[in-house]
Amino acid sequence: MNIPDPFSLSYHNARLLQESLKSNDLLAGKLVHARIIKSGLHFSVILLNNLMNFYSRTGCFSDAQLLFDEMPVKTIFTWNTLLSAYSRQARMSEATEIFRKIPNRDSVSWSTIIMGYNQLGRFESALKVFDKMIKERVIPTQYTITSVLASCAAIKALDIGRQVHSLVVKFGLSGHVSVVNSLLNMYAKSGDPMMTRVIFDRMEYRNTSSWNVMISLHMQHGRVDLARGQFERMSERDIVTWNSMIAGYNQHGHDFDALCTFSNMLRDSLLLPDKFTFINALSACTNLEMLKLGKQIHARIASTNFDTYGPVGNALISMYAKSGGVQIAQKIVEQSGISRLDVIAFTSLLDGYLKLGDLKPARQIFDSLKDRDVVAWTAMIVGYLQNGLNTDAVELFRLMVRDGPKPNNFTLAAMLSVSSSLTSLNHGKEIHASAIRTGQASLVSVNNALITMYARVGSINCARKVFNQIHWFRDVVSWTSMIMALAQHGLGEEALEHFEKLLAAGIKPDHITYVGVLSACTHVGLVEQGRRYYNMMKDFHKIEPTLSHYALMVDLLGRAGLTQEAYDFIEKMPIEPDAVTWGSLLSSCKVYKNVELGKVAAERLLLIDPDNSGAYSALANLYSVCGKWDDAAKIRKLMKDGGVKKEQGISWVQIKNKFHVFGAEDGLHPQKDEIYKMMAKIWEDIKKMGFVPDTESVLHDLEEEVKEQMLRHHSEKLAIAFALISTPENTTLRIMKNLRVCNDCHSAIKFISKLSGREIIVRDATRFHHFKDGFCSCRDYW
Repeated sequence: MNIPDPFSLSYHNARLLQESLKSNDLLAGKLVHARIIKSGLHFSVILLNNLMNFYSRTGCFSDAQLLFDEMPVKTIFTWNTLLSAYSRQARMSEATEIFRKIPNRDSVSWSTIIMGYNQLGRFESALKVFDKMIKERVIPTQYTITSVLASCAAIKALDIGRQVHSLVVKFGLSGHVSVVNSLLNMYAKSGDPMMTRVIFDRMEYRNTSSWNVMISLHMQHGRVDLARGQFERMSERDIVTWNSMIAGYNQHGHDFDALCTFSNMLRDSLLLPDKFTFINALSACTNLEMLKLGKQIHARIASTNFDTYGPVGNALISMYAKSGGVQIAQKIVEQSGISRLDVIAFTSLLDGYLKLGDLKPARQIFDSLKDRDVVAWTAMIVGYLQNGLNTDAVELFRLMVRDGPKPNNFTLAAMLSVSSSLTSLNHGKEIHASAIRTGQASLVSVNNALITMYARVGSINCARKVFNQIHWFRDVVSWTSMIMALAQHGLGEEALEHFEKLLAAGIKPDHITYVGVLSACTHVGLVEQGRRYYNMMKDFHKIEPTLSHYALMVDLLGRAGLTQEAYDFIEKMPIEPDAVTWGSLLSSCKVYKNVELGKVAAERLLLIDPDNSGAYSALANLYSVCGKWDDAAKIRKLMKDGGVKKEQGISWVQIKNKFHVFGAEDGLHPQKDEIYKMMAKIWEDIKKMGFVPDTESVLHDLEEEVKEQMLRHHSEKLAIAFALISTPENTTLRIMKNLRVCNDCHSAIKFISKLSGREIIVRDATRFHHFKDGFCSCRDYW
């Protein structure tokens, strides 16, 4: 009988172990281990090393460690095998301990520990180990270099990457394509595109990875045509190539090209899409709102049994939510579980529900989210804001401050917008305090939002204070916000002074800055300055006027009585005038009793907006002030027959965090008797002071006494009367109105401010009026 020699047995068992490892058959490997012991080969270093490798790669670390501990002789391969086992499993504390104990570490030992740190994302640690390796004069291999260059690329360590490049040349490793590709990748990701190009052009042999790096580089810098050129020159393409093109197109707004490339891949390639392919294709469908194509991609995902949990599921949810299929998106959420929903998918769902005007399901999903980060909270708050649910936004923000993450500058900007919408100084100050507590108050963007908020709630002094605090950090938005604020409050000269300072500081104004500048000129009647700044905008700063600029110029000319010039200006406009432009001219015609031009403006306005009640009312009032009562009656009848309802004038005031709303002749307020009694007393007192009711502004054929009563009970007067009986003496009153304040109310409030010794701030549809000691900040020009 022939007995196999020990060498043949060892070779045979080693081969069996390798086959067991390939099939990941733990039982077969253990049987081989038993056979080795039975054959008396358990002292063979080669077989024991193979056994250790088998156990470590099949996850049996305790068996591998036990085997290592029992081995009488340990070679460097033995140590490296155990080191690799722990390193691959990211157990770096154990791996580091083993590394320290290795008696004669070779390049594999060093490379293994470097790769372990790389896998964990501890790139600085990987580079420190490499630095020690070089200092100990261990020559790196191509595998060491590729790992080190990957670390450099990950943290954009260009200087270290250049030093590694010099070592590549020194140790003669530039002949390895994998090393050169790693250099390409490092330079591309670390911000040196020129060196990337130089290396690529000098490569004698390029594989698919080489071309992929160049495609990614071109896409990263927005050079879509160059990326396409590289793509078309490639003889072989892998899934990374196709994904780079699809993702690049998607990221740079070429969504149709992204989908065409995706289609070409399916048609011309044998490659199967991976999750990145599907995510970017679905993202392109989302941007183009191509629901039908998105459904086809979904069907392909389903037919290939692709995992729709995680990123792919979120991409599907985003696509459906933004493309009109929010109900399908909701079903996917229910199937995959809310816990897997990411912030992008949630904000897409929120956007979908916003379009439907239904935020209840969005709030339910938000409440169910496991990890609600600041982006999710902010998205929900913005959702409420966009849907006009300001109170809900305030409540959610307070919940966020109490239980959620720290608000960021976007959250605070959204909440300051809410405060502006609510015209609530108290809410605004609450948000300002939160910004200070969270350290966001130093950010320019937050301060810009604070300036706008304080201006819109009527506190121009607080707006000035914030603006002055950011003296060294002002950008064009800061200046623009302050100029707009001053213009809104009728402080035109001060607004223009700020504009001149902006120019002196070397800051280039934008089109919004010029809206503020022209608005400032309009509110104080600075016609010549307005003309000069309008020409400066066009000729010097080369800013093409928008409808807002044209409307402001018409308003500027019209308010100054230059109605014919305003009309001529409209006729010369290179773009079609909008309702705002014709409305401005109509208002001016009413003030200056230009019936013919007013009629033209009203007709043109109604052609654009047939249901514009303001146009009918303004034209009827124009006829009335000119004594054309029959024409006025015809317009009112036309308005009634067409079912056009006149916008109701309302005023409101906030007292102790509660808003009180009043209409003309309002009889619904629970304190109406006290309010009317107070208003009657005020009326008599200001008449004794010299106030004369403007009964001519009541454009109806009524008795003088009735006209006077109607004037006395205008909404803003009732709001002021209520505020006077509800607040302590010397408190500033802040009244808001949805329409332009009338002449009689304007005159009366001047007297009331002197009578009560109060400052009364009124915000109407176009501006703020600051009444104090019998005077108004607008100087009776509004």
